[in-house]
Amino acid sequence: MIKIGDFSKLSQVTVKTLHHYDQLGLLKPVEVDRFTGYRYYAVEQLPRLNRILALKDLGFSLQQIAQLLAGDLLATEIRGMLKLKQAEVQQQVMAEQSRLTRIEARLRQIEQEQGMPTHEVVIKKVEPVLVAGVRDVIPERSMITPVFNRLFDEVLGFVERQGGKFAGPALDLWYDMEHADRDIQVEVAAPIQERLPENGRVRVYELPAVETMATVIHHGSFDGFSESYNAILQWIEANGYRIVGPNREIYLQYDRTGNPADYVTEIQFPVAKA
Repeated sequence: MIKIGDFSKLSQVTVKTLHHYDQLGLLKPVEVDRFTGYRYYAVEQLPRLNRILALKDLGFSLQQIAQLLAGDLLATEIRGMLKLKQAEVQQQVMAEQSRLTRIEARLRQIEQEQGMPTHEVVIKKVEPVLVAGVRDVIPERSMITPVFNRLFDEVLGFVERQGGKFAGPALDLWYDMEHADRDIQVEVAAPIQERLPENGRVRVYELPAVETMATVIHHGSFDGFSESYNAILQWIEANGYRIVGPNREIYLQYDRTGNPADYVTEIQFPVAKA
């Protein structure tokens, strides 16, 4: 028999870790002195300890390792656990590769701008939301403001007349913003707490969730939108994404009669890896 300290040196596993493995039943000492509580191990236990270390290196938890060492798992079950671990590690590798791509894009951006970027793009998941919305066409870009003012008045007035309650800031959706200068398909929507009866113009429906939404915050007047849009579109391309749906503008802080410098808008683009 070998004292726990000597077994620790031989196996290069700390005494604390050996105590922990003992408590979990993974590797129990061959003998425990009943007077001192001192643990003793045998050289023959090294293969089991090495198997624990090898499985831990593969990323298995100690609880999973206990299952694998129990000896009552079928080969198909062991293979299944390894396949699941393989898929988990592959996802981690992909996530880190995506992080590396973002770091490389940030380095290029800093080199181009000679400093930290003005706009920060963040990827987030957007939950589904019940909205009252109205869709229309903007004849030409010079008509964007008057058309949106009319549509917002229409939607907000509809909700108020129906006695509905708002569930968040109003937003709009652009269905072909990148490709059209005339006859632009847009929608204005107001999140609401519960379903309301529709009328001929306003539709009540659930705006779908988006798993991967690229977002940027624009602070200030809408006249400066182009800079924020350029920043997020460049980020999407530089980070290997493509746009997969209509983009949204969420009016987090907006008062038509207030100071435009105080406006806060979140610009969102649903994206997927190219």
